[in-house]
Amino acid sequence: MDPTTSARIVLVPGFWLGAWAWEEVAALLRAQGDDVVALTLPGLEGDHASPGDVSLEDHVAAIEAALEGDRPVVLVAHSGAAVPATIAIDRDVDRVAASVWVDTAPVVDGYAMDASFEGDALPLEAQWDDELEQGSMLDLTPAQLAEFRSRAVPEPAGAVRDAASLRDDRRLDVPATIICTAFSAADYRSYAEGGAPFLAGLLEHRALTLVDLPTGHWPMWSKPIELAAIIDVAARAARR
Repeated sequence: MDPTTSARIVLVPGFWLGAWAWEEVAALLRAQGDDVVALTLPGLEGDHASPGDVSLEDHVAAIEAALEGDRPVVLVAHSGAAVPATIAIDRDVDRVAASVWVDTAPVVDGYAMDASFEGDALPLEAQWDDELEQGSMLDLTPAQLAEFRSRAVPEPAGAVRDAASLRDDRRLDVPATIICTAFSAADYRSYAEGGAPFLAGLLEHRALTLVDLPTGHWPMWSKPIELAAIIDVAARAARR
């Protein structure tokens, strides 16, 4: 593979996670010849002293920096990273060859995860029992659950509370793959049509493919081989 013409893959983790969450998937992609960068967004470094000072704009800026270069990028976003990832594509649409959304979807203008959220950060512990009850931890081993819990970093409030501001409708034509894990592709479409705010982007995007990968919300650990394969397919299609 010619590295001067191949797309780069940028992996953006969701809430509470850093680049470490992508380690196995990144290794699998590199073994396929892909050029991969995994991000740790600001405030999620593990030793950040003031998460309340981190804004959604800081997360967007970090993704935009990863898009810089002379090669197109396949941008992969997991879960809550959908908000800054959508904004980054909107601002840098000419740099993004394709996008992949891992149990998430591109958001619409004005969307915020929780505009009423108060406090400096959202800790994983506040959500842990709900995540278990909802089945989002499906297929994770006890060791994986323990590592997740021990390495998780509170999510900065700005990433939870701040709203997306979008301007360039060309983002809607960037080829996008949604990997449906905790819910099926049919469920995704049904929920979007039923008015689920987080999935409203499905109704406006013009170049969308939905792929089923039945597992929990964290396929980078529960189904890394299958997840890497789907991302690699998207990257190879972007190079053509």
